[in-house]
Amino acid sequence: MTTARHPLGSGATYAGSGVSIAAGEAAVDLMKPYTQKTHRSEVIGGIGGFAALFRMPIHRFRDPVLASSTDGVGTKSAIAQAMDVHDTIGIDLVAMVADDLVACGAEPLFLQDYIACGKLEPQRIASVVSGIAEGCVRAGCALVGGETAEHPGLMAADDYDLAATAVGVVEADSILGPDRVRPGDVVVGLGSSGLHSNGYSLVRHVLLDIARLPLDGHVEEFGRTLGEELLEPCRIYALDCLALARETDTHAYAHITGGGLAGNLARVIPDGLTAALDRRAWNPLPVFGYIASHGRVAREEMEKAFNMGIGMVAVVPADDVDRAMAVLTARHLWSVVLGTVERSGDRTERVTLCGDHPRF
Repeated sequence: MTTARHPLGSGATYAGSGVSIAAGEAAVDLMKPYTQKTHRSEVIGGIGGFAALFRMPIHRFRDPVLASSTDGVGTKSAIAQAMDVHDTIGIDLVAMVADDLVACGAEPLFLQDYIACGKLEPQRIASVVSGIAEGCVRAGCALVGGETAEHPGLMAADDYDLAATAVGVVEADSILGPDRVRPGDVVVGLGSSGLHSNGYSLVRHVLLDIARLPLDGHVEEFGRTLGEELLEPCRIYALDCLALARETDTHAYAHITGGGLAGNLARVIPDGLTAALDRRAWNPLPVFGYIASHGRVAREEMEKAFNMGIGMVAVVPADDVDRAMAVLTARHLWSVVLGTVERSGDRTERVTLCGDHPRF
């Protein structure tokens, strides 16, 4: 009598399906030194538990309000993957959530990440986490854990995507936003480091698909390769904005991400008012002109997709402007007065831009 052999031999395994538990455990071991860099005294335990524990610093607050934000880095991760450079994309991830928190005046407390990949390569994932940890250091928050998921068959082996959730805290009577904005307030722009983490689908379409430019090609305007320019990490404003709010009567912040300067600033301008801005106040960084010229991208489209060199906006009273600029200068952060908040009158737009950039 013969026994038919099962087509799977000795039986199916998780590893055989493309998921390696051992690789996941190795990645966690490699991550630990990076997460330790972000430690805050409120953190209880370390990574590896079923849930992260963080002691609420209620002794510092009279009426604390929690704030939370979730976001990702979008298709900028495709540039990191194409260049096989993975230690900065995590900084972008932290910037997207930490600077959303600080926009309402909240101090970022802790962050958890989620990394989905086609094949878990421990060194590559650890490199990504090293950037997340560096971003947390820059934002002053703790990296308390996260999840790394291997998705064979759903994602290509070298593909990955990132997301994170951050939690912060703000005193109830210190929440910033449109309720505080008044006519006569001044709009101060804080300089960006470049594209930050928005508009990369358009960037890739223009520079890689249409112009067919190599990522490793040197670009004179940038003084480095195209890929290096595109991977320039976001500036993280959290600690700068918290310092500015302590030193001045800041009324509102707007984090300039998808939707551009006008779209995001409009979120903190109340009914009946308009922020009147002048493009002549600043020059966009060279990368913006480079994209516009290679793709014949209209100014209106550029201003919707990109920050155009302004990554965060502060709205402050007119008599606090000099102090605000001094605080930002002391923190080595370039800033510029963009315009003022006015009564809207017949205007329907919450934000208007006039004039032309001096060199764009």
